[in-house]
Amino acid sequence: MGYTLARWIVGVVFRVVWRPRIEGLEHVPRTGAVIIASNHLSFIDSVVIPLAVPRRVRFLAKAEYFTGRGLRGRGVALFFRLIDAVPVERTGNRDSMRSLESALQVLRDDHAFGIYPEGTRSRDGRLYRGRTGVGWLALTSGAPVVPVAVTGTDAVQPVGSRRLRVHPVRVRFGPPVYPAAYAGLPAGRARREITDEVMARIGAMSPQQTVDAYNERPATDEVDANTV
Repeated sequence: MGYTLARWIVGVVFRVVWRPRIEGLEHVPRTGAVIIASNHLSFIDSVVIPLAVPRRVRFLAKAEYFTGRGLRGRGVALFFRLIDAVPVERTGNRDSMRSLESALQVLRDDHAFGIYPEGTRSRDGRLYRGRTGVGWLALTSGAPVVPVAVTGTDAVQPVGSRRLRVHPVRVRFGPPVYPAAYAGLPAGRARREITDEVMARIGAMSPQQTVDAYNERPATDEVDANTV
């Protein structure tokens, strides 16, 4: 079963059971490289966002998700292949840069790439400061960044739970942030300002309380394409 068929089947179930409210799709380019930058409340955000966007959106995932053994391991591997996730090895200090290089290749192929600037899921429901990997990606690729606010996924699948629950889901897309507007700034400042603008736009669409601090990443969490 390929990506298109899997997306259609899961999409039908998603729309019938959770009846999502999707707003602002006009802000997502239908073709060309684009970065989809979202808040992160639940593991299923990486499923909900691609279902909401009428084009393929690729996220990163740990390489070991693709090589699991046993019934559950093979099921997980099949799932990540069906959603067309990008496998990333976690072997040393260059993990962040390796993740960004993998994301950059997706954009150079004119695809949409999904990223969580907070770096990992929010365990207390607050919106944390963005890490500047999204700014680096935007400046290096030239791709616009579309901010996204997802609401309700933390109730569908709370952190630490494997069960899915029925709860309303809302996905809001905002106007893109264009990196060309920051090209004249020093590189570090440009990365920071793009990231802060993206997070400000996400915050404006989300009911979350914002926090001027970074979210800490548990050692066992999934890989997201971010940098320090």
